[in-house]
Amino acid sequence: MLKKLAGAIREYKLPSILAPLTVAVEVVAECLIPFITAQLINAIETGSGMPTVLKYGFGLLGMALLSLTFGILAGYFCSVASCGFAKNLRHDLFYKIGTFSFSNIDSFSTSSLVTRLTTDVSNVQQAYMMLVRTAIRCPFMLVFAFVMSIRLGGPIALVFAGVLPLLAFGLFAIIHHVMPLFRRLFKKYDKLNESVQENVAGMRVVKSFVREDHEREKFGAASDELCRNFTHAEKILALNDPIMRLCMNISMLLLSYLSARIIIGNFVPDDPTSMGVGNFTGMITYSMQVLMSMMMVSMVFVMVTMAIESAHRITEVLSTESDLKNPENPLYTLADGRIEFEGVSFRYAATAANPALQNVNLSIASGETVGIIGGTGSSKSTLISLISRLYDASEGMVRVGGEDVRAYDLDTLRNGVSVVLQKNLLFSGTIKENLRWGDPNATDEELEHACRLACAHDFVSAFPDGYDTYIEQGGTKVSGGQKQRLCIARALLKKPKILILDDSTSAVDTHTDAMIRRAMREEIPNTTKIIIAQRVASVQDADRIVVLDGGRIESCGTHEELLVSSPIYREVFESQTRAGGDD
Repeated sequence: MLKKLAGAIREYKLPSILAPLTVAVEVVAECLIPFITAQLINAIETGSGMPTVLKYGFGLLGMALLSLTFGILAGYFCSVASCGFAKNLRHDLFYKIGTFSFSNIDSFSTSSLVTRLTTDVSNVQQAYMMLVRTAIRCPFMLVFAFVMSIRLGGPIALVFAGVLPLLAFGLFAIIHHVMPLFRRLFKKYDKLNESVQENVAGMRVVKSFVREDHEREKFGAASDELCRNFTHAEKILALNDPIMRLCMNISMLLLSYLSARIIIGNFVPDDPTSMGVGNFTGMITYSMQVLMSMMMVSMVFVMVTMAIESAHRITEVLSTESDLKNPENPLYTLADGRIEFEGVSFRYAATAANPALQNVNLSIASGETVGIIGGTGSSKSTLISLISRLYDASEGMVRVGGEDVRAYDLDTLRNGVSVVLQKNLLFSGTIKENLRWGDPNATDEELEHACRLACAHDFVSAFPDGYDTYIEQGGTKVSGGQKQRLCIARALLKKPKILILDDSTSAVDTHTDAMIRRAMREEIPNTTKIIIAQRVASVQDADRIVVLDGGRIESCGTHEELLVSSPIYREVFESQTRAGGDD
């Protein structure tokens, strides 16, 4: 785990090293101030003159300035190191998630990944900041102040040795009880974020079904449960403060009592080895430094305790290897749009009882238009996901351009296969920026041509800003049908060898659907086109139609052939025509 996290330090190694070094100098200067003060008080008590007082005074001023300078430097280096570390950690997490296959993403919920990128990284950042500064400062201060207190007070300083076991026992008990609580808390954070995400994404559905009260109650219950658990954990952590104060008060009482006895009974003004008021003052200051260091150590333990679980969750993502990897010597050229499925079966998980696809054999020629139809859950989308290698087949082989898809460089394969998925998504930005996801270097003329093919140009031109119209994330300024047409235009701009439309014209009227299909047939005849649809009208003029049923190919042929040979296709066709056909 530490090795994975340490990899995020990278260019911030120097500030990470300079921070503890400057802290060490700051601590030495800070610990010398009480010693010089004690010598000054003793010198005044023994009647020393102004030159001696000035000597110690300038020494105090020098140590104070040294401590201030290096304290500022320590704070600067610490902030640079911790913020840079967190930036790199977020970068590594985000890029790692970007390499995940669909099956990898399925194993993490979206809300959990968001929590890991935000809350967990912030916790680890705070812990790292304390480690490079506070965790160095406290032990240095503890050891140095303890040594100096022995120098001034002799055996009286052993009072600290008696208090430390009490503090250590208290810290251990707190951490032992709090660690399991934080482990459960972060899972509840995921649930809370999931509730927020669902409500924001599904706001229209919530309002249309007047379920605001129900969703508020659900969110309130999750929030209250998180609050109760956090309160319980914080109550246990709060015991740290009274334990520390108890240790401090016991130490101060014992030091004051023992020092007073020694001063009253044994002080000899001319004997520098005896304990005077100056030594006693220094001892009190050092006792405060020792005890404050102990308190800060306990705070570091508390913060690290919280961060350990966050670090485990971050490492879990960083350690997850993508199921899909480039081969050692990948192919960087896609010859054509031929597609072949040979004995293909697929399971979403190795432990799944039933396969999503079973013994699929299908050959599609380059430039051919193939429709895929089937009931809900017949694995239509799963089948086409294997073409662009969003998943890998569990058994059998998928070939594109005559080669196994696993032999291609992933970017090359996916650039040659354009997929317009069932769930169309537009990103925040202008229409032009969204379209150029298909081709970053596309000219305005190419954008317009692609939109004309997708029957999107007319409604885009009707916007006041045309192609420069800004749309929010998800495409809130356009309708479902308009969103689908923009996504089709975006896919066409890739000039793919294979174009897959996964029920991506379901929200447009049948006339527009027919115009889109005619434009694709005439404008990109050499591109292999696969159309998944629920409407027979969307696929009936395809070269061939594949009927899927329960993850198997039930039949394959033209519209006329399937009306005769496929009971499933005939039933779908008749039910749709009886229901009003293309309404």
